[in-house]
Amino acid sequence: MKTKSLLCMLLMVFMVSLMYGFANAAEFKIVIMQDDKGAAEKYQPLLAYLKKNGVDASLVGAPNYTAAAKMFTAGEGDAMFSGSGVAGTLIIKDLAVPSIRPLSKEGYSTYWAVIIAPKGSPKFTASADYFRGKRVIYCAVASAGEFFYRSIPNIKTAKTTTNMAASHGAAIDALAKGAADVAIAKNRVWDKEKGNYPTIEKVGEDKGENPDMTLMISKKADPKIASKISEALLSLKGDTSPEAQTVKEKLSIQGYIKTTKEDFKHTLSLLKKAGVTKTFDFKFE
Repeated sequence: MKTKSLLCMLLMVFMVSLMYGFANAAEFKIVIMQDDKGAAEKYQPLLAYLKKNGVDASLVGAPNYTAAAKMFTAGEGDAMFSGSGVAGTLIIKDLAVPSIRPLSKEGYSTYWAVIIAPKGSPKFTASADYFRGKRVIYCAVASAGEFFYRSIPNIKTAKTTTNMAASHGAAIDALAKGAADVAIAKNRVWDKEKGNYPTIEKVGEDKGENPDMTLMISKKADPKIASKISEALLSLKGDTSPEAQTVKEKLSIQGYIKTTKEDFKHTLSLLKKAGVTKTFDFKFE
């Protein structure tokens, strides 16, 4: 009888230890966009690099920025590589803090909105009147899209027809095909794609810069693991190991740089002008 009781006790101790081990081995979940073709494949080497540096992480896919933001808010991710619009919103909602952002091979880590229209169109006047009566297309909850548009004073009086694009490239393409009169998009995407669209041109741009694809850390995440991830990724630039080189090639970056709330000064101003508050649910009425 005593032997049976001892075995039961040992089994219970084993199960508790096993559960404790599983809890501590839980992966750090990073949310990524699935509407960016091949995103999961691109980020796989980064997971291997983090593992090499002692961090087990996994990717959680989201169909678009709005869905990703809601997943993040619901605690379905510990961190997220995010465009500045969603990142800034998470800061305003006091849900996350910025940690690092990538430095591209070309040496940039920020972006801004550009206004694109058919060739020969008037230059952007930075006023709501410019859009009056026009069909405007942009990405939802994007600093170089919907947030920029909604930050323009008196824009609600312009009586425009607005449409959401699945990506900045899709917004540019829709304009070129005549489905819109004006597109608002990310300047980096326009610079890359403009050679394919001879019938449209940039007619204006935002004057402020936004941090690009910052890794936002949930305030609910384990700070020790978050710090370990930041340290590992900040060391990437000077790391010449095969694992580091693969990450740089796949993501087309030199490495990562430290990012703080101060880097979002323009973005936060833009979002607040657009009407983003702590209760904003990543969708305008």
